[in-house]
Amino acid sequence: MLNRMDHVGVIVTDLALATAFFEELGFELEGKGTVADPEADRITGLRQARSDVAMMRVPGHPDGGLELIQYHTPTSEKGDSYAPPSTLGLRHMAFEVDDLKDTVERLRKHGSELVGEIVNYADSYWLCYLRGPEGIIVELVEKIP
Repeated sequence: MLNRMDHVGVIVTDLALATAFFEELGFELEGKGTVADPEADRITGLRQARSDVAMMRVPGHPDGGLELIQYHTPTSEKGDSYAPPSTLGLRHMAFEVDDLKDTVERLRKHGSELVGEIVNYADSYWLCYLRGPEGIIVELVEKIP
């Protein structure tokens, strides 16, 4: 039986940049640390891995966190982080916000760009995709009253 979603892990090359982006979005930094131990190696199947980790949560919501991970060893393999949204695999994370247009403008200061347009979808939601650090696609959702 599934109890809850604990977190999503995202590998990044610049932990500070990614942390600042998600803090601007509204996440709170729950904790940071370095992981370099045999138990973590056994879990990940890596050997002599060393990474810095930032755990983030939506304020007031203990479930569904975000784990940002920057590996120092082994070096991370570069994927195509700018692949189109239709590419197989995990392609985006969606977050509901109070003011979509304001959020987009604040995130642009962190280097994000719209993938397409901000759209009024069926007079129910304002929706958009934007690319954050490392090419991460973030969908923003604002309910239309």
